[in-house]
Amino acid sequence: MNYDAIIIGGGAAGLFCAIEAGKRGRKVLVIERNAQPGRKIIISGGGRCNFTNKNVGAGNFVSRNPHFCKSALARYTPQDFVELVRKHKIAYYEKTLGQLFCRESSRQIIEMLLTECRNSRVDLRTGCSVESVKKDGGFEVKTDQGTFRSDSLVIATGGISFPKVGATDIGYKIARQFGLQIVEMRPSLVPLVFSGQSYRELAGVSIDAELSADSIAFRENILFTHRGLSGPAVLQVSNYWQKAKPVEIRLKPELDWAAELFANRESKKRLDNFLSAHLPAKFAERFASENGWDRPLNQFNESDLNAIADGLTRWRVMFKDTEGYDKAEVTIGGVSTNELSSKTMESIKISGLFFVGEVVDVTGWLGGYNFQWAWSSGFAAGQAV
Repeated sequence: MNYDAIIIGGGAAGLFCAIEAGKRGRKVLVIERNAQPGRKIIISGGGRCNFTNKNVGAGNFVSRNPHFCKSALARYTPQDFVELVRKHKIAYYEKTLGQLFCRESSRQIIEMLLTECRNSRVDLRTGCSVESVKKDGGFEVKTDQGTFRSDSLVIATGGISFPKVGATDIGYKIARQFGLQIVEMRPSLVPLVFSGQSYRELAGVSIDAELSADSIAFRENILFTHRGLSGPAVLQVSNYWQKAKPVEIRLKPELDWAAELFANRESKKRLDNFLSAHLPAKFAERFASENGWDRPLNQFNESDLNAIADGLTRWRVMFKDTEGYDKAEVTIGGVSTNELSSKTMESIKISGLFFVGEVVDVTGWLGGYNFQWAWSSGFAAGQAV
């Protein structure tokens, strides 16, 4: 049961690393604790897998070292993965902002990866749980299906988000076992929970908005939930949100709210009715009533109109928490990039030990960036094991 490389984790990064190592003639074993590999791939993108983004750069990732991801991303690009998708005749389309999705099913990506694994003679064991890892010259991995040995060990176990698809903290445990530093983890790409205020009656209401936190802004929809806000813009800003600091929301960013209000200052329309031409009626009613502005426009003075415009342009919202790992798409933080080679993803301290994908402190934006990091980091390690 000896291998050149053992990969723990049969998700996107692990399978891709196995494929690349296998192409080089390496004898590779992938250990996956779930009954089927790539469960997170299957549910991603609403079942259509947002497998990459055409516009990938280091600025689309959050890490203690913002430059770390550059090498891997340059060596295996979105176009490289698109060519693989085309080779397997998988139809895809561009949704918005460069996001690429399967036209039919995310299972096509799984089948593509498994086909490539078979072609590269990768040994894949599913329903296999790791019990211990040791290094004595090479690596020894004890599992409930036997003990395996290898020269190289790749940790591709993902984060701890979405535990219902089998996520565990084993990757971080292995890193700590070998003395590697871990950057504090927290849920990422996750809905936020209001602090104090409740907007339960607005649950399901969606508004085009621009959200700003920590000097970075995202414009997409926000969606009111029973506890707070979700939607693409909120998930994006969750990577940058800090407790005790407000998120600033500009509603309908294309509108000059001050100009609209002053142009209609003689109107006898109530403010909520006026706003309903641009915003959902339920939100307009709540916005007007909670600020004591439920009266006709012609009853507001200049100061009032400026305050209303400011409230619509710079709505400052406090959140107390996220919805947690159960609702988070990925985990931010992880194995410190200070511990790894940016070219190969190998541990600087422990020869032959590699970390790829989400388990590393590199977290992408919503929109296919985390999958591209999986392909790129997996490729980098696959060239080195």
